[in-house]
Order: sequence, then C-alpha cells, then structure tokens
Amino acid sequence: MTTLFVAKESRDGETRCAATPETVGRYIKRGFKVLVQTGAGEAASYRDSDFSDSGAEIISDFASGCSQSDVVLKVARATVEEAGLMKKGSLLVSFLQAAQDPGSAKAVLDAGVSNFAMELVPRTTLAQKMDALSSQANIAGYKAVLIAACELGRYFPLLMTAAGTVKPARVVIFGVGVAGLQAIATAKRLGAIVEATDIRPEVKEQVESLGGKFIEVKPDDGGEDASVYAKEASDDYKKRQAAAVGASVAQADVVITTAQVPGAKAPVLVPEAMVKTMKFGAVIVDLAVEQGGNCDISEAGKIVVKHGVKLVGTTNLPGTVAVHASQLYARNVQHVVDHLVPTKENDNLEIRLDFEDEIIGASIAIHGGEVRHQPTATALQLATA
Repeated sequence: MTTLFVAKESRDGETRCAATPETVGRYIKRGFKVLVQTGAGEAASYRDSDFSDSGAEIISDFASGCSQSDVVLKVARATVEEAGLMKKGSLLVSFLQAAQDPGSAKAVLDAGVSNFAMELVPRTTLAQKMDALSSQANIAGYKAVLIAACELGRYFPLLMTAAGTVKPARVVIFGVGVAGLQAIATAKRLGAIVEATDIRPEVKEQVESLGGKFIEVKPDDGGEDASVYAKEASDDYKKRQAAAVGASVAQADVVITTAQVPGAKAPVLVPEAMVKTMKFGAVIVDLAVEQGGNCDISEAGKIVVKHGVKLVGTTNLPGTVAVHASQLYARNVQHVVDHLVPTKENDNLEIRLDFEDEIIGASIAIHGGEVRHQPTATALQLATA
C-alpha cells in the first residue's frame, strides 16, 4: 500500500495546506494510507480532528512522517533541512521553483528524492485539473485588487452623493493571464475604470468581455504565440509598450502587474521613470515581486512609498486566502496523485513514473539523483539527464 504524508508547511508566511479533509477522504476511499502532520491545516482553518475524521493518521513530526511515507505532499518547495529528512527514492509533490532557491533544489537532488514540480504541469486540456499555477494565480489576481482598494485613499466606484460626485478610480493591469483576468473582473465589480495590456493581442476580446479596455501595442513580427504562458518580450516591444501605456499609467490610481516568465526573472514593465509620472497617492501592486518584480523599485515583502506612489510587494497572495487556496491546491494535487496511480491499470496503488507520459515527463524535474528539467539544471549549474 502506498502511503501519503501531508506535511505542515515550515516556510514563514505559508498558510496553505497540500490536502484538505475532502481530499484525504478521497485518498482513503481509493485505498491509500494517509499521514498528516500535527497542525498541518491549522492556518487554513482545518483541525487535526477534521483530518482524522476523514481517515488520516496524525503524525507528530516531519521526520517521522517522511520515514513512513512513499509520497510527501507539500505546497512550498522543501527546505534544505526537510530534504535531508526525506526517504531516498520517495516522491515529493510540491512547487520547486529552483531558480528562486537553488540550494533547496540541490538538497532534494542530493537526497535522492524525485520532485514532481507543480509549476511545471503543462497547460493542456488533460492537465487542466492539475494546474496549480492557474488555481493560485486566480486567487492572487483577486486579492491584488482588494489590497489596492484598501491601500488607495479613495473609492473605486462612481458615486453620486449629496456632497457631490465621486469619480471612479482608474486601474491599469499589465498581463492578461489568469491573474490579470481575475484582477480585471474584480476591479470592474468594484466599479473602477479598467485598462489592460498584454504581449498577446489575441486577448483583447477577453479583456473587453469583462468590461475592460485593451491597450493595443503592435506586436513583434511573428510575435503572436498561442501559448498561455508569459514570455520575454523584445526590447523594441517593451519600448512600444511603454509608449502606448505611458499615458494610461500617468492617469491611473492603481497599477497591477502580473507578468511572470517561468524559470526566469520577471520583465520590468513599470520602470522607476514611469513611476515618477504617476499621481501622488497612486498604488502599484506587483505580483511578480518574488521574481524580481515588474516594477524595478518594488520590494519583496514590503509596502513602501517612493516618488509619492505606494508600492505593494506583498508576497504569496494566495496564502492570504488560505481556505480556498488550500482547497483548490489540494484538489490539484489529488488529481496529480490520481494520474500517477490510475486505478484501472494499477490496483496495487503503486506510484509509477512513466516519463513517456506528457504530464509526468514534463513535471518531474528531479529523479533518481539526476535533473530532468533544463531550467532547473541551469539554476543548479548542472547538465540534464
């Protein structure tokens, strides 16, 4: 019988949990044995008794859980200390993000642990249920607007009052991926005037369907790409984009940036010179701050004021909506486990890593003491297997 271990997150500020009583119940029903570390779900409002009532066994510490398990379920990448406690040959299902923390990825490699990296799940129809980047980005886009509304010293909606008319806030959103679309929808629901820009001109209809205005920028020659992932734009495109959005940013009360390139530093879309043109008291929420920032003067983990503009660099926004972030992430992970152990083909419930499978082959970044993912190998300055 395969044993799953749901670990308590140890990184500062990580409130999410890789399983919920709902998904634990599903694992138990399939025949897995499930161990849950004490307090694993507390920050997401799940008690140990909720997990035990679903059939899990509560384990007091991380080391004990790892020693008994075949698969470790986490949200954040393993720390160096955690990797050292994992059983050789076991499988870790979590985010990896080696470029942000090469030391932790190297520790997983040295421990002989395989890592299914949740950020590497391909965005295909078959893998849609496993796409944690999308489920968490959706929450981040929503929360970014709420934070902006709280930090901005004015209303979002148009108001007609006895004391006079209050004009609606103007919001500019960079990036029309999952986070950007949710930010557009949320800002419109709050009554703001919303404009958005993206390197992909084909998203114009999506922006307009949500009530926003698309700021059009002439794309690079041959630059149209059907991929839903962000990519690095050319320097010439960035100049055209800056010129096109400059007037909108200067009038904006709120700017939300969402552009991130997997495995690379985030592109700078709002340079300091552009910040200087903004209204006194305006707000920028930088969702890419952990990857270097779309604004070159935002600071990770801080809210600072520069040139009269409030720069919000709050990290891990999904973790600030811990209940639903955990529910969605836990379901993503459950579908990953279901894919790794298909019932009809594997009644013994053993994890089998078929690297010919497009999802497994793309998402297992580290396996058997070797690196299988080129950007991870680059971050660790190693060659791929």
